[in-house]
Amino acid sequence: MEKSQFDQGIGYRLNNFAFKPANGTKGGILLLWNDAFIELSDISIKLFSVSATLTVKSSNTSFLLTAVYGPTRNNRKPTFLHELRRLKPSVGQKWLVLGDFNLIYRARDKNNRNLNLRRMRLFRATLNFCELREISLQNRKFTWSNEHRRPTLVKLDRVFCNESWDLSFDSHGLQALATSISDHCPLLLSSLSGPRQTHPFRFENFWTKIPGFHDEVKKAWVTPTHQAHPVQALHIKLAATARHLRS
Repeated sequence: MEKSQFDQGIGYRLNNFAFKPANGTKGGILLLWNDAFIELSDISIKLFSVSATLTVKSSNTSFLLTAVYGPTRNNRKPTFLHELRRLKPSVGQKWLVLGDFNLIYRARDKNNRNLNLRRMRLFRATLNFCELREISLQNRKFTWSNEHRRPTLVKLDRVFCNESWDLSFDSHGLQALATSISDHCPLLLSSLSGPRQTHPFRFENFWTKIPGFHDEVKKAWVTPTHQAHPVQALHIKLAATARHLRS
């Protein structure tokens, strides 16, 4: 892509870009940003992704950004997931991963039962290995339609982050936007104003690998409840365990 083509197609508000060329109409990835607010460095283009270190200039906060376009061909999906595993940053580095994954990891992310359980398990295993959690989409259940009379609806487009990113950018929301030019809906990840929202407790599999995890669980579990009813005592112990793990 030439700079003149970029200026004509995008304009001057977003004044820099990095891209992975498409193969026909599939596989293209384009990152756009404004140099006055954002710096992208260490740009790396792989088979199914574009990664870069993104720095927010106003706060001097940096994180690894990875944009993906998962393959539509089923025989290439394991290669895509292997690439995602290899992109996992070192411990403590913030990571945001987004794009069209062309995969699902839960049955509820498709409106019919035509599911490939093996690929779903592979995707879940990759997310666990990469220690990624999904940022919830607030206003739509699915992001893609085949636009048939009785459509197949699937959640193919997603945003994931690791714990370090989530703790650094704790006030954010993800929304689907309307479009008339694509069978995918665009997603908008933005900061939220106002007080921090509380989120329901969610256990993450990778917590068991963190030093001190078992000690924290044991500490919470042996705390006296002073409840004679076993169900109430169990509820109190589970709530105490969740509080300890959150902290």
